[in-house]
Amino acid sequence: MATLVIFGHTFWNDSKVNKALLESISGQSDITIHNLSEVYKDFKINSKTEIELLQKADSIVFQFPLFWFSTPSILKEWQDVVLSAILYGSNPELLKNKKFGIVTTAGGAEGSYDGHHGATLRQMLTPIYESFKYLGTNVRDYYCIFETHSLNPQSLPIDAYKKYLLG
Repeated sequence: MATLVIFGHTFWNDSKVNKALLESISGQSDITIHNLSEVYKDFKINSKTEIELLQKADSIVFQFPLFWFSTPSILKEWQDVVLSAILYGSNPELLKNKKFGIVTTAGGAEGSYDGHHGATLRQMLTPIYESFKYLGTNVRDYYCIFETHSLNPQSLPIDAYKKYLLG
């Protein structure tokens, strides 16, 4: 199975946790890392290139740090450009029956995302999941690493992270 990790981070240069996660899977033959923060520094998403990557994937995973109850803006731009190109393009069923999941990191404790701030983590991720469901993917529950502000990158749950990506 080919897994495509579509990654975005507003402050990529300062990342510790997500850099360590991506480094842990770098070079794996069954995982392709697509770092939007590096590829599209100008935010000009090339839908043709993105669709070519998606065609090769059996499983698609969005990976990002949670920012203000949502994704980094580069991932939202990707969704607007690429998902629209798929829906209104020559192959609107491109993503049908592919797997889709989300890996996210959050600075707060797990209890901070239980809804007492207005929404649970699942509720925050719902628009992303619904977009991919609309295009026919089989969605998987998210995987989140909490309390990243206090985590040492050497103590990350790398095995659980890899298991999620390959699951």
